[in-house]
Parts: sequence; structure tokens; C-alpha cells
Amino acid sequence: MKVKVISRSTDEFTRERSQDLQRVFRNYDPSLRPQEKATEYVRALNAAKLEKIFAKPFVGAMDGHIDAVSCMAKNPTYLKSIFSGSMDGDIRLWDIASRRTVCRFLGHQGAVKGLATSTDGRILVSCGLDCTVRLWNVPDPFITDTDESSDITPTPFAVYTGQNAYKAIDHQWGGDCFATAGARLDVWDQNRSQPINSFEWGVDTIVSVRFNPGEPNMLATSGSDRSIAIYDLRLSTPVRKIIMQTKSNSIAWNPMEPLNFTAANEDCNCYSYDLRKLDGAMCVHQDHVSAVMDIDYSPTGREFVTGSYDRTVRIFSYNGGHSREIYHTKRMQRVFCVKFSGDASYVISGSDDTNLRLWKARASEQLGVLLPRERKKHDYDEAVKNRYKHLDEVKRIVRHRHLPLSIYKAQNLRRVSVAAQRKKDDRRRAHSGPSSVQKKPLRTSKIVKEIE
Repeated sequence: MKVKVISRSTDEFTRERSQDLQRVFRNYDPSLRPQEKATEYVRALNAAKLEKIFAKPFVGAMDGHIDAVSCMAKNPTYLKSIFSGSMDGDIRLWDIASRRTVCRFLGHQGAVKGLATSTDGRILVSCGLDCTVRLWNVPDPFITDTDESSDITPTPFAVYTGQNAYKAIDHQWGGDCFATAGARLDVWDQNRSQPINSFEWGVDTIVSVRFNPGEPNMLATSGSDRSIAIYDLRLSTPVRKIIMQTKSNSIAWNPMEPLNFTAANEDCNCYSYDLRKLDGAMCVHQDHVSAVMDIDYSPTGREFVTGSYDRTVRIFSYNGGHSREIYHTKRMQRVFCVKFSGDASYVISGSDDTNLRLWKARASEQLGVLLPRERKKHDYDEAVKNRYKHLDEVKRIVRHRHLPLSIYKAQNLRRVSVAAQRKKDDRRRAHSGPSSVQKKPLRTSKIVKEIE
């Protein structure tokens, strides 16, 4: 005779201490829970709604400049500090945690147009419209944490004077060189007062320059002649160049995929390119309604932040055509510079109203220390939302963003104009001979030509 006995060990269900959580055993057989999908769908809806309720991205403003903030730079070795330069020649070092000025770098007689720090975080390089490049020693972080640090006013240990105004600057990753952009591209050594190399390709002004994080001898520039050029310091001539229909204001390399870079363009879009194939963009990121002024990648390389002339800050996925987040305030004016923090948790923006603003990279993220149970609950909510994100109701709640009325109207107007242009192109193709008018995708239609 067979006897079926239910047996269990006391070690499996007995708590060791009275403070321990009671162990719960679950049978995950789907036949036992026929309403599982319906329950998870409701949880996904509630998680999406709660995310909107707790979405408060603005952390605080850093006030101190008396003119528009034109450029910013991060300290790669110290998470809490950021440098900012303004149009009146003032350079400040900020403590992000306390949102106060740590020290000021005084010396420029005109607008500061570029800031960059060395890889070890000890040297700050600045340039401006007064035709000078200045090198500064960055104060020790432990000294700047004291209350008396606001009295620190360093003096530059080197001042290099050029013939033309400088528009941008960037420091080489892991090296002693830095590059300045202006009437031409100059490459400098920290220990020499004259450029060690100069590049000219065309006669127009270069407006931005960025060193490649993976290949330190490679750099990219954008110019006022609507060009994006690639240079190699090991060669005596530039490598490649593309001409677009409109000017690119800034360039950022993907730190995790150093062959890819994204350009912020005047036509309201951002274009991601592969260095090996410049005849077409990999992705077109569109949502802004005015010129995109600056761009910066997250340290993870999975997303980037843009600041625009339309007074908004947007966060894009590296391969997404539309932004996942938009930040704006009533007081914030035209955004000239944006940066991701070193831990990818925050976004810093500098605008025309003299303020730096600190935003959360995840609008509904809870600040402070999370208990393990809280973190598991957040992870579960994210997983449920991701599982049901294709359903209409969840998609509508997750995608919805409140926009200022001016941005909303401009978006509708832009949508109408794009649709009209598309209809015009379709009609032109329909009334032309076979294959006489080719349809160009947006990824290639903005490129005029490629020069090697």
C-alpha cells in the first residue's frame, strides 16, 4: 500500500531571529493563478501613474554669475565639482552637493567660450574672445570643502596669446595636449607657449572641438561652414570631412563606443554618426523646436543630454529617435551648455539667465539611501512597466510630458511643415519620370557631400 506523506523541514520555514521576515513559499505554476496577467497589467498601470506623481526632476539652482553661462567642464577625478564660464569672463568652481561657489578664476577680459580639465583633474584650461588661453591649477578638493574656500582666487600659471578669438577648447584624454578652435584648429602642449600643430581646412570659423576618449590622437570639429571634420594628430593633414545643410553647434563622442559621435545641429535635430561610415547618420534624434546648442553623453554611453535655444533640456537614448525626458522651468531661458554628472545621476544646465540648474537624470528617482526592499520594489515596477509598455494605456501614461504652450505650438507647427514637405516630395515623385527623383531618407538627406 502507498501512502503519500507531506513532509517539510523546520529549517525551511522557521525564522532564526524574531526580527527576520517570515518566509513565503510560492508555486509559480500559471494554472494556479489564471488572473496573473490581469494583476500585473494593473500593477504596470499603477507604477506608470506613480512615476508621474513623483516626477520632480528639479533639484536646485546655482546662482552667482552676472552674465549668461556660456560653457561648463567636469572634474574627472572629483564627483561633486563642476566649472562654469560666463560671458563676462568669470570662471567659477562649484560644489554640486552644497550648490555654492568654491572659488573663482579671474583673468579673462572677454567672454569665456571654452573650458576643459586634464584627465588627472589638476589643470583647468580656458579660452575666450580676448584671444588668450589660460592654464590654472585646480585647488585641492579637501581644501575646497571648507567654509573659507570661497576666498580662494587662483592666478593662471600660463597665459598664451593668439591672433584670433577662440570659440572652443578640449583636453586630450590621458595626455598633455589640448586643442583650441577658432579661425583654425591649434594643438598645444601644456609646457610650450606656441602651438605644436595647426590645421586649416577651409576659411570659416571652427565652433567646437572634441577629443576621442578611446583614441587620444583623434579629434572631431564642427565649423560655421556647416562642416564636421575628423583630424588625426599623427598625420599632417585632416582625415575626412562632411558638409551638412545646416551648422552643427557641438559634438560629443560616445564614451563606451568611441567610433560613434553625435552632433547637435541648427535644424533642431541631433545626428549620430559612425566614424567609419560618414555618408549617412546612424540615427536622427528629433524633438527640439529650435537650434540645439550643446550635447553631452552619459558616462554609461546609453543616453545623452541636449540643451536648446527653445529653453528646454532633453534626454535621449543613444539609439532613440525621440527624447525620453524634457525639463523646463518658467525662469530658464536659452540653454547654452549641458553636462551629465560623473555618476550619471544628475544633469547640469547653464542658461542665458545666469543660473546653473541641477536636475535628476531620472525624474521620479528617490534621493537618498534606499532600503533593499525599496530597491526591489522599484526594480519590480520597472520590470512590469517594461513588460506592458506596448499596451496603449501604459504607453500613453509613460510617454506623456507636460510642455510649455510655446513649445507645444511650435511642435505642432513644425509637424505641419514637415508633413507638407513630405507631401510635396511625394507629388513631385509621382509626376516625374521613373527613377528621375529618388527618395532620400532623413539620415542621408541632410548631408550635402563628403570630402576625403
